Amino acid sequence: MASPLLGSVSSPLCYLSRPSAPSLPCFNPNRGTLHLERLQSESRELKNRVFVRRATLDESPVLDPPPRFEEPDPEVVASLKLKLLGAVSGLNRGLAANEEDLRRADSAAKELEALGGVDLTKDLDKLQGRWKLIYSSAFSSRTLGGSRPGPPTGRLLPITLGQVFQRIDILSKDFANIAEIQFGAPWPLPPLEATATLAHKFELIGSSSIKIIFEKTTVKPTGSFSQLPPFEVPRLPDALRPPSDSRSGDFEVTYLDADTRITRGDRGELRVFVIS
Repeated sequence: MASPLLGSVSSPLCYLSRPSAPSLPCFNPNRGTLHLERLQSESRELKNRVFVRRATLDESPVLDPPPRFEEPDPEVVASLKLKLLGAVSGLNRGLAANEEDLRRADSAAKELEALGGVDLTKDLDKLQGRWKLIYSSAFSSRTLGGSRPGPPTGRLLPITLGQVFQRIDILSKDFANIAEIQFGAPWPLPPLEATATLAHKFELIGSSSIKIIFEKTTVKPTGSFSQLPPFEVPRLPDALRPPSDSRSGDFEVTYLDADTRITRGDRGELRVFVIS
């Protein structure tokens, strides 16, 4: 039996005894030196990595990626198209346009043009097809040639301009301006109707401009004389051709999508087309 003076394990006297001192680790005199050498080695390695990284950045700078342009909102595009169509409607493709009409059409076209540039090196396929001319600012000059030489319209000559189209083939590089024309005739003869096709070849200039080179003009009678074969209009000799009668021209495509095209000519004329 345990002595009552010493007490049992559960006795309070047991907790008065002094705990034994913890054992100390064995001191190694080489340990501090090895630790210091390892720190110095890691520091040198870190400095070398920083130096290589800095040299790499100095020799080959990292460029920021080009900005990504967001596609315009389809609802905004549709709204601007309607605004442009409203501005040119009722102007007989520009033949009936006055100065105020010209300004309003130009302003509406610029809003569409501001949506983004045209890159025909990537989107040349969008030119393919038959396009209907719905407006030309050059027709306000009251001539069929617009800002270029052409027969006048009105009462002096009984010529009526019908629909005007552009037919573009991106594979053969064919570019044709097609105009439906009606010539008045004295009574009781019926008017002479015909379709004139001005054939060109085209080539790209830069990313959004097109150069056209004239080849020939073909006239096909229609209406009452549709049974007649087409004939080619002879070209004037170079010596008799007026200086302003240019055989080539260029224009810039300022807006283009699947069904609408806007162009600016080398003489400042604005033209609006829709796919036909």
